[in-house]
Amino acid sequence: MKMVMVSFYVDDLIIFGNDEQMIIEFRISMKNEFDMTDLGRMRYFLGSISPGFKLSKGEDGVKVDKTYYKQVVGSLMYLNATRPNMMFVVSLASRYMVNPTKQHLQVVKRALRYLKGTTKFGIFYKKGGEDELVAYTDSNYAGDIENRMSTYTYVFLLSSRVISWSSKKQPVVSLSTTKAEFIGATLCACQAVWLQRVLAKLDKNHEKLITIFYLAKTDSIKLVHCNSQDQLADVITKPLKLD
Repeated sequence: MKMVMVSFYVDDLIIFGNDEQMIIEFRISMKNEFDMTDLGRMRYFLGSISPGFKLSKGEDGVKVDKTYYKQVVGSLMYLNATRPNMMFVVSLASRYMVNPTKQHLQVVKRALRYLKGTTKFGIFYKKGGEDELVAYTDSNYAGDIENRMSTYTYVFLLSSRVISWSSKKQPVVSLSTTKAEFIGATLCACQAVWLQRVLAKLDKNHEKLITIFYLAKTDSIKLVHCNSQDQLADVITKPLKLD
């Protein structure tokens, strides 16, 4: 059966269906009645994961082939090298390799559909900018509904260009948001120490390092509060809304 469906968002329309000719005719009829602008094929509606989405083991769910699931998730892991925005969903999907269900596979397929429409996305590096190593870190307190472990993330920028990022579960269960943030900041500091040493070997003239426990006192690492709207690490901490 041929059909056309229309989704309304205030004054925006998303038209889709299984017959291209019907879609074209509908668009023409709408333009004849209303002053409309055709923005072309939709590319930014589908995110990599639904905002606020929670995933669990779902032991009662319909099982899927483990090998196939591992292959698909494994292929997505390669993208983490150039697509930081995929880090959270890939990390989430990889937690259910043992007994994947249909729900887990749907999450992975949604990520693949998102990637299909954003093949030109990536990291752009250009010459210039201040020679400064800056990190953003964040934690999603008790985000795992199975064991209530928190997720910590960090994003490092050198000369305002992203060079290192991660999204992982914390190794212990935090009893408060403060503890979750401190653990995330500590693990981020460890990565900062390693990156500074790498940069020093590359002759980047960064400060000589001392024991990590004294880095904050000597200003080798400075902790600065970051507002949510400016928090770059949020995108790989939890499912976010567009705004």
